[in-house]
Amino acid sequence: MNKEDIRIKKIIVHIMDSTIGMPVLSDTELVYGSEVAEFVREHIAKIGSGDDVKECRFYQQESEIYKMLTEYDDQDFVEMSKTAAGLLYEIMGSNIDIPAADLLVVRFREKETEYLAFLKMNYKSLYTHRTMPSAEGEGNSNEIIRHKSILPSESQRLSEAAVIRLDDLALWVMEKKYEVNGEKVNYFSYLFLKCSSHLSHKSKLSIVSRAVESVQKDGFDDTERFEKQMRAKQILQEEIQENGGFVVEEIAEKIFDDQPELKTAFQDKMEKYDMVKEKIEPQSENTVRKLQSQHLYTDTGIEIKIPMEQYKNPRSVEFITNPDGTVSVLIKNIEHLEAKM
Repeated sequence: MNKEDIRIKKIIVHIMDSTIGMPVLSDTELVYGSEVAEFVREHIAKIGSGDDVKECRFYQQESEIYKMLTEYDDQDFVEMSKTAAGLLYEIMGSNIDIPAADLLVVRFREKETEYLAFLKMNYKSLYTHRTMPSAEGEGNSNEIIRHKSILPSESQRLSEAAVIRLDDLALWVMEKKYEVNGEKVNYFSYLFLKCSSHLSHKSKLSIVSRAVESVQKDGFDDTERFEKQMRAKQILQEEIQENGGFVVEEIAEKIFDDQPELKTAFQDKMEKYDMVKEKIEPQSENTVRKLQSQHLYTDTGIEIKIPMEQYKNPRSVEFITNPDGTVSVLIKNIEHLEAKM
């Protein structure tokens, strides 16, 4: 989503501090100005642009949120938000690992489409000052205190949030696993929203990268594997840079072009995730950052980071396989060298 196309219609804030034993629910919408609207728009835009966002579908027979939204009208905004906040707080109260937060429920429009958002803003602790009357009763005494209910800034990505398109109730979810009954669970989608999810682009890219590495580890000796892994990383980076993404089936042809048995092993792994024909199109630079450079670690403790553009330039770096099977890395044509502490 483009932040500039987002128009906020309604906001309500519910205090979900599980340490006090009950939610503090608002009976009225938030009266907000341009700064708060900008703050909310920034967080909504991050949901629409992140690669860790999952497209989901409600379990229609089980989801209380879905049932409320099928009959939703803007006149019901406050009561709907309070009911939703109550459902979430009940889950939080039963599972102490889920962090306390403020829940912002937001009605907004993006271009011509209407949406509803649940933004769970987990508290963080920061230090600030306060002024108190001095003990002698004259003048002020300034103190430093720890404030435990600070909301995430505009630059931070929320751990748990959902955006719901109101015309068809399609939804997109960001979430983090927390321990529920002794097991790490995506409680926000599984217990609160009650929806099923597809893998995010970030997760899909990670699965492909791990599968390539695993297959190459079984298929090559140490020296060959080193070269093949770097070549595979280069192929993934080039496909994303030049084409915006790749189809898993097609990338397998490029990475394992002369090793049909390894291509079959890789596709078998992808079958387990139903990803053979999946198209992966990362949007965030953070998702593909690991592909933008080659990271090398030697058995002697040396670490080398080579930007991908330099790795592909034979005038900048060369890998030499020695007669004894060891590998030398030659870094060439250095005009300036400096050491940093």
